[in-house]
Amino acid sequence: MGLGGKHLFGSIEEQRVTFVEKKIEEVRKDFLKKLLEHNGFEVVIQEEKRKTEEEPQLYTVAVTDMVFNPTLWVFNRRLKTFDGHKVTPDYWNQISEETAPQYWKS
Repeated sequence: MGLGGKHLFGSIEEQRVTFVEKKIEEVRKDFLKKLLEHNGFEVVIQEEKRKTEEEPQLYTVAVTDMVFNPTLWVFNRRLKTFDGHKVTPDYWNQISEETAPQYWKS
């Protein structure tokens, strides 16, 4: 799903949530869960239904904060990394651990 700009919300088991990412693998789910909890959000995880046992298990990650929009929080640099730096789009997408983006490096 990534940073799309839309504020996607709905329900997971009777709990109103803002969806962060859908249909992601376990490694990505663990990263987002730790990062969001570090920033004070209550995270809700839902396992996606699989058609067969051979398919990999995918997950939906959401938060209970209904005004949270991942795109706005990342681009407004409101999220913090585990060492106190600001989360960049590359850090969010697990492309780079660098937290001081320089536009001329793109």
